[in-house]
Amino acid sequence: MEPRSMEYFSAQVQQKDVGGRQQVGQELLLYLGVPGAIPDLEEDVGSLGKTIDALTGWVGSSNYRISLMGLEILSAFVDRLSTRFKSYVAMVIVALIDRLGDAKDKIRDEAQILLLKLMDQVAPPMHIWEQLASGFKHKNFRSREGVCLCLIETLNIFGAQPLVLSKLVPHLCILFGDSNSQVRDAAILAIVEIYRHVGEKVRVDLSKRGIPPARLEMIFAKFDEVQNSGGMILSVCKVEIVGLMGSITPMCRLPVMTLVKKHRRRNFTNIIIFGF
Repeated sequence: MEPRSMEYFSAQVQQKDVGGRQQVGQELLLYLGVPGAIPDLEEDVGSLGKTIDALTGWVGSSNYRISLMGLEILSAFVDRLSTRFKSYVAMVIVALIDRLGDAKDKIRDEAQILLLKLMDQVAPPMHIWEQLASGFKHKNFRSREGVCLCLIETLNIFGAQPLVLSKLVPHLCILFGDSNSQVRDAAILAIVEIYRHVGEKVRVDLSKRGIPPARLEMIFAKFDEVQNSGGMILSVCKVEIVGLMGSITPMCRLPVMTLVKKHRRRNFTNIIIFGF
């Protein structure tokens, strides 16, 4: 395999032709998978930035295959660069929020997977959420819904400890009254998941936020359902709560709740809980 420079790839990814993009995309994936195949991968910062910027445009493409390939290549860059990808997070985050609202399930899922990978390999989860939180106000209801679902998955994977939940809960409170029922349901699922991790402090906090009584009663009823069914993480694991919904320090391994993805968009009653 002949070595290629970042300057070469930064020029190639500028192509607008779908066929050309697919060809160079496959080549770039191949080279990213071979250590040393791009000798100046980290040294030529200018070309690297141009490449990632162009790939962000691919992610936003209306062409399904190009958008999916853009996500795949960015994921490969994360694997290669790890924490050194941090300076490019702001560049890609807006496109990923948009793709959380894509019409295709596969695109939505891959966008969420990449966001979670950023939290795992590039920067602390809260660093990503500081920028991801803008998605709670996105004009596309699917993106607003997708951000709520991403918060649930973040809690499932990382727990509540790395998150400053007091910065995220106000967004959920607004979405409880969203004009779209799927967004409302996703926001309620998210606050229930927070309750599972943090406990009664969530109930106390919500009582002070001016939520309409009927809505608040319905949310509290869901809290009670989780409590009575033994679904609380706090009921099976001793934790130390620090501050008002600020963080928790787990003292044992936490169980995981997984949404059944094929039902997550339209039927939020189809939830399976594993690990209890």
